[in-house]
Amino acid sequence: MSKPYQPPVQSGAGQFFDSLVVLVLVYASLMAPLLFKEAAEAPAEVADKPAATWESLNQTPAMVEQWQKLGVDVETAAPMITHRFDYTIEPVSLLLTIAVIAGYFIFVLRTSEREYREVIRERFGAAKGD
Repeated sequence: MSKPYQPPVQSGAGQFFDSLVVLVLVYASLMAPLLFKEAAEAPAEVADKPAATWESLNQTPAMVEQWQKLGVDVETAAPMITHRFDYTIEPVSLLLTIAVIAGYFIFVLRTSEREYREVIRERFGAAKGD
């Protein structure tokens, strides 16, 4: 009778390191577009801009009342109103994202296949084609 398969055990430090790497990669992938966009934009000239008013921001009296209930004045509200999220899709960024995801998917498939074959080899012996 063959002994039951015992998979290799990853240490707690290895699991911690793997988790840390994944966390850093997620953080970097979320921050990179913001950092590149800030670097690409030129600093705005503050001296040339006229002072913002509720009327210039197209805010109704009801809207102004709500802003005031939140404790937000016109200078603080102006960037929130005028700098909306940009929903345009950059083709280069989209293709780069697709390439990274596809590359990771291929990496996971190849690594999984290699590990799967190793487990089968350990459990049942080498196959004729191996």
